[in-house]
Amino acid sequence: MSPQERKPGRLRNWLAQGFSRAEDAVYIGLGFILAATAFTLLITEMIFFAGYVWAAALSENVVLLLDRILLIIIFAELLYTVQVTFREHILQPEPFLVVGLIAVTRRILVLTAEFSKFAQEGDPIFRNAMIELGLLTVLIVALVVSLRVLKEKGKLAERA
Repeated sequence: MSPQERKPGRLRNWLAQGFSRAEDAVYIGLGFILAATAFTLLITEMIFFAGYVWAAALSENVVLLLDRILLIIIFAELLYTVQVTFREHILQPEPFLVVGLIAVTRRILVLTAEFSKFAQEGDPIFRNAMIELGLLTVLIVALVVSLRVLKEKGKLAERA
């Protein structure tokens, strides 16, 4: 092989390594940002929780607390996704589907907690909330089916 034929291969490898390092740097930065955000949300939520317990207002704020807890779980799951992608250099769809499932569940909980308010505000608002709830239910079914299909596909790949 002549020196001219080897240069494109070396250049290609050098560029690929450079892009891989840049990708790693981006994922490290994202990981730090997600971890800091999740940690900040967790500390803030602990402070709110202590305040609600101290004021004996926990029962009135349980939906808000659950909403924030699910948000923290979403950040933790995104952090896990970044970690897996950084470690294996493979983008896996399952963690994103889990994040979507948590986000939809979070929205359903908030929406159902506000149903009494929507019923008092009038028929169009309540109807829109019911439509949103129906669409969210369809989305949950689609996400669960997708997770199930990916799980079965993974089992078939392991057997082969």
